[in-house]
Amino acid sequence: MQRCWFLSILLILTSCAYFSTKEEQTKRAVNAELMAIDWNDVDQFPLFGECDEMAQKAEQRNCFERQMLKRFVEAFSDTVYEVDQEIKDTLFVDFEVDEDGFINIIEIEDNNRIEEVVPGFRDEIRTRFKDLTVIPAHKRGINVKIKFRLPIVLDTEK
Repeated sequence: MQRCWFLSILLILTSCAYFSTKEEQTKRAVNAELMAIDWNDVDQFPLFGECDEMAQKAEQRNCFERQMLKRFVEAFSDTVYEVDQEIKDTLFVDFEVDEDGFINIIEIEDNNRIEEVVPGFRDEIRTRFKDLTVIPAHKRGINVKIKFRLPIVLDTEK
């Protein structure tokens, strides 16, 4: 008799999963899948036209960064700043590439030394990059936002 009770209780406890609805099972499966996704990584980095979208992710990132720096140099190649003092410093520019491929400058690091020697340089960066677009980053086939930090090294000679 004890075996029957034990077997009955065991069957009841193990069959509870059968009473959950399909909706609950679907929610559990979706939550498990969402927990398995690495949200800090993308499947494809943003790309300029010169970059190969079939390349490995590391090469895509390198190509994007090289092309971004190239565009920065081109944007300021026709600009000449006259400075009173020598400066050798780095300015960090934080920007994001949104889901539509527009590059938005989020923040340009406050650097009083650079502002003092080259007044308005931060504003000039914002002006020259306001209309720049790329192919957006992808995560599981969906366009996503991604943030970058670009170091700008200023080295002048008096």
